[in-house]
Amino acid sequence: MTVAQMGPKERSASLEHMADNELDVLVVGGGIVGAGVALDAVSRGLSVGLVEARDFASGTSSRSSKLIHGGLRYLEQLDFELVREALTERGLLLGRLAPHLVRPVPFVFPFTKHWERPYIGAGVTLYDALALTAAHSRGLPGHRHLTRNGALRVFPALKRDALVGAVQYWDAQVDDARYVIALLRTAVTYGAKVAPRVQAVGFLREGEHVTGAAVVDLETGKDFQIRAKQVVNAAGVWTDDIQEMVGGRGQIHVRASKGVHLVVPRDRIQASSGLILRTEKSVLFVIPWGRHWIVGTTDTEWDLDKAHPAASRTDIDYVLDHVNAVLRVPLSRDDVEGVYAGLRPLLSGESDNTSKLSREHMVAHPVPGLVLIAGGKYTTYRIMAKDAVDAVAHGLGGGVPSSVTDRVPLVGADGYAALWNRRHVLARQSGVHVSRIQHMLRRYGSMIHEILDLIAERPDLKEPLTGAEDYLRVEVVYAAEFEGARHLDDVLSRRTHISIETWDRGLAVAEEAAELLAGPLGWEADQVRREVEYYRKRIEAERAAQEQDSDQEADAVQHGAPDIVPAARG
Repeated sequence: MTVAQMGPKERSASLEHMADNELDVLVVGGGIVGAGVALDAVSRGLSVGLVEARDFASGTSSRSSKLIHGGLRYLEQLDFELVREALTERGLLLGRLAPHLVRPVPFVFPFTKHWERPYIGAGVTLYDALALTAAHSRGLPGHRHLTRNGALRVFPALKRDALVGAVQYWDAQVDDARYVIALLRTAVTYGAKVAPRVQAVGFLREGEHVTGAAVVDLETGKDFQIRAKQVVNAAGVWTDDIQEMVGGRGQIHVRASKGVHLVVPRDRIQASSGLILRTEKSVLFVIPWGRHWIVGTTDTEWDLDKAHPAASRTDIDYVLDHVNAVLRVPLSRDDVEGVYAGLRPLLSGESDNTSKLSREHMVAHPVPGLVLIAGGKYTTYRIMAKDAVDAVAHGLGGGVPSSVTDRVPLVGADGYAALWNRRHVLARQSGVHVSRIQHMLRRYGSMIHEILDLIAERPDLKEPLTGAEDYLRVEVVYAAEFEGARHLDDVLSRRTHISIETWDRGLAVAEEAAELLAGPLGWEADQVRREVEYYRKRIEAERAAQEQDSDQEADAVQHGAPDIVPAARG
């Protein structure tokens, strides 16, 4: 099967198809859950459309801790089924569905008191046991107990008096935004029609029945209608806003919890493993991320701008204070390369404490023709999608096959292991250094052939981006031609992670990247300038917000950045 592209022409064709045909299912929301619903539905033989108001994965799904994990802390809440379900999914993602995007990562869990060894040790033993009994389990190494000296050999950056011993266990991590893109390309390959920057502004109704959505193409300003037998609201933290379109008759209420992460260079923390610490509110992770570490996260309620949650000075200091409590050489704000803030969509419960709200998901059918799906966690997106499409099938009157997504590898997965073994051969054949080949295999898997074909056509694309040398020029062009990127920010923040992995947040590379995008996206010189200016103002606003003490002040400052005006509407 030929893998479908998601370029400008495909977007136009998808919009035309959605305007002209009644669909079985229209999905509103292009994050991990919406993308999962699209693949689940189309792989059951349904006709599927998906619209996303901004860029794919631009909300929660690109701003996570980038972990695929069973939720070790949920064992303490005795939520064994949630943990077993998540560990089953972890095994599937590692072994079958996306081995190019999901990989094992070890963590050290330090003990500060001797009594913690039997208590935490028992929890980790149960965690490993549940993983072994989970279906599709891929065998990660088992945990091992470490003495204080043993822990310091693995994680020399720790203060000697910060621990009395430790346990090391294994979980997995994911390139979250790239995973969503791979999921969507897989859905498109099976026939789904998807389009970013198309906003649902109302539902079509026949009596009580929802029969589709009124949408606006934010690139052109054109309004049109998409008719569908069933609409799935997979809008995450925007779930309640979408429910307002049906008169607020929602059975699901979502509260947003803000999680702030810091990115620091790898050489600032001397260690060969990740780290997990208990805090008074939740947990703190130090996660290896290429030539960097991701340190986070916070857990605070957020009721301000959902599109651009702001990280404040208080958030950054909270993370630094907690990690510095155990580091021999403390981190300062000067060590922070990147900062990002994401919102968790938590199902509202009785508690006012967001860390106690449910990470389980809920599906509801509030009115005929509309399915709501909310809650959950990144790791269990596939189960959420399956449950939502089961509700769709019920609404369609049955006769829909059961879910097969546990047996549908994402694009890039098939052949990945063999290509990894042949990475030196690929390097010789293409003239691209083997370290670059490895980098691209871990981002594109077997789709690397599309990248290498572009390089063969245009050898200048083989060069690294000036100011973001970890990435090649070809990756910018590929993002627009194959992966649905419409704007500069889409490429620097989500198709790549330049915006959080460079000291200047990608400002030095912005002009070169915008000029590379001009060809595939048909931009004139004034749109190139507009894209660079928008990106610069967005970064300036984020940096200014990070100097403010409160959420309200940070949000007000970040609101100063304008939204991008597309060429068609400029």
